[in-house]
Amino acid sequence: MKSAKHAGDAAVAVSKAYGVETMFTLSGGHVFPLYDGAQHEGVRILDVRHEQSAVFAAEATARLTRTPGLAVLTAGPGITNGISGVATAHANGSPVVIMGGRAPQSRWGSGALQEMDHPPLLAPITKLAFTASGADSVGQDVEMAFRTAVAPHRGPVFLDFHMDHLFAPSPVHETQTQSPSPLEPDRDDLRAIAKLLAEAERPVLVYGSDVWMDRAEEAARDFAETWRLPVIPNGQGRGILPAGHELLVTRARGDAFAQADLVVVIGTPLDFRLGYGWFGGKDGAPLAKVVHIADAPSHLTTHMRPVASAAGDLSVVLWSLGDACGDAGVKPTRYADWVTKLADKAAATIAGDAGLLAADSDPIHPMRVYGELGKVLAEDAVVIGDGGDFVSYAGKYVEPRQPGNWLDPGPYGCLGTGLGYAIAARLARPSSQVVLLLGDGAAGFSLMDVDTLVRHRLPVVMICGNNGIWGLEKHPMQLLYGYDVAAELQPQCRYDQVVTALGGGGELVTKPSEIGPALRRAFDSGIPYMVNIATDPAIAYPRNTTGV
Repeated sequence: MKSAKHAGDAAVAVSKAYGVETMFTLSGGHVFPLYDGAQHEGVRILDVRHEQSAVFAAEATARLTRTPGLAVLTAGPGITNGISGVATAHANGSPVVIMGGRAPQSRWGSGALQEMDHPPLLAPITKLAFTASGADSVGQDVEMAFRTAVAPHRGPVFLDFHMDHLFAPSPVHETQTQSPSPLEPDRDDLRAIAKLLAEAERPVLVYGSDVWMDRAEEAARDFAETWRLPVIPNGQGRGILPAGHELLVTRARGDAFAQADLVVVIGTPLDFRLGYGWFGGKDGAPLAKVVHIADAPSHLTTHMRPVASAAGDLSVVLWSLGDACGDAGVKPTRYADWVTKLADKAAATIAGDAGLLAADSDPIHPMRVYGELGKVLAEDAVVIGDGGDFVSYAGKYVEPRQPGNWLDPGPYGCLGTGLGYAIAARLARPSSQVVLLLGDGAAGFSLMDVDTLVRHRLPVVMICGNNGIWGLEKHPMQLLYGYDVAAELQPQCRYDQVVTALGGGGELVTKPSEIGPALRRAFDSGIPYMVNIATDPAIAYPRNTTGV
C-alpha cells in the first residue's frame, strides 16, 4: 500500500521526469523517504558497498546514456565518501545530481548523528551545491538541480535535505523538463576558423568527450569526412571515427601534433593530455596555430590565447562550420598529401607493434594482453579503463568501433572508478560485452563492489594487469632518485580469488598462451569474472607526459 505523499516522493518523481531510471546508493536512514519514493515511482534502487561507487555509477550512466545520473548518499561520511566521484564528474562535465541526507532541522546545532553542513564542502567541485529550503519546495529544488546539471557546460549538482523535511508531506510538483535551448555560435567566429582552415596545409582535428556528450558525433564525422581532415580523438571522442577509418591517425599522434600548422580542438580542454595547447615547432618550424571550440563560453581555454575560438551547441557549430568552410573556399584536396603521410605513419606504427602484441615473453608483456583482447572484443563492446600504466596501453591499443563505448576516469585521474563504471555500463548496455581493465593498484580501491555485481546479477569481464607494483610511480622514482619507496604490491596477488569469494569467477594467468582461452572463458561465463594476468614489472609504459 502506498504511503502518503512525502518529500521523498516529490524528489524521485522529478528525477524520473528527467529520465532517471536507477538510483545508486548505499543504505542510510537519513534518506529512507527517497527509497520509499523510488518504490512508488518504479525507479530501480541499486545499492553498492562504498559511496564512491554510487557516484561513479551515476556519472558513468550520464556519460553512456547522455541523460542525468542520480546518486543518493546518506549524511556525513556517506557524502564525504562520495567526494572523489563528485570531483571526477566535475572534471568530466558529467550531468549528475547527488542527493544527500542531512541531520534534522529540528535538531540542527544540537550534535545530531552525522550532522554536517555539506554544501560548502561540495561547492568547489559542483555547478551548484545547496540545501532544500523545506518540504514544500522539494519538487522545485530538485527540478532546479537537474536543470542546472544538464545546462551547458554540464556538470554535477549537489542537493541535500533535512531528514525531517524529507519525511514531511509535500505537494505534487508539475515538472517542466524542456531541454536547454541550443546555444548558437557566433557566425563571425566560425568564419574566422574557416579562413584558417583554408590557409592551413597541415591541419589536425581533435575530438573530445563533449562531442559525444553534446550528441554531435554525426556532425563531427561528417565534418571530418567532407573536408578530409585527419582526426585524433580524446576521451569519449574515441569511436566517432571507428577503428580502421582512413582519417583516424591516433597512431601517428606524435608526428601529427609535432608537424601540424593548425590544430582545431573541439569538445575537450587544452589540458595536460594535449600538451596544454602547444603543438608544432618540430625541426625549427613555427608553433601550430590553435583553435578551441567548446559547448559553452565558460569552457573555453583561459591559460593560453588561441588564434580563434567558438562556443555553442557542438552539432550546430560543426554543421555551420562546414557551411563556412564552403564559403571560405576550403578545398579537401589541399590536405591530401598530409593525410597520406599521417596514414602511412599510423600504418607503419601499427605494423611495428605486431611483434609485442603477440609476444611470448615470460613474464608476460602487457601488450600481449591487448593483442589477445582485440581478438575477442565485439563491435559494441564497452571498454572501461581504471589504472595507470596497464590502462595507458589500452588507450593506445583498444580502438572503439562505435562512439560512446569507452570510459576512463578523465583528466582528474581518480583511481577506483572502475567498479562503479562497470555497474552502470552493464545496466546501460545490457546486450553488450562490458570489459573492465584494472591495474592491480586500482583494484584495491573498489574490488569489494564485485559483491554489488554479484547481488544484482550484472556480468562483467574484469582483466587485471597484475605487475605487483605501482608502476606509474616506481619507474619515475627509480629514474629520479635511483631507488623507490611505497611502490611495491604483492607479486601475483590473487585478486581473482577475491572475486570468486564474493560469488563471481576468476583465474590467475601466468603464461602468454593462457590469455586467449582465459578471456574466452570469462566472456562465456555469464557472471562477474576476473582474468588476473601476471605481467612483467620491469616494463614501463613509454609516456611523454607525467600530467604535471
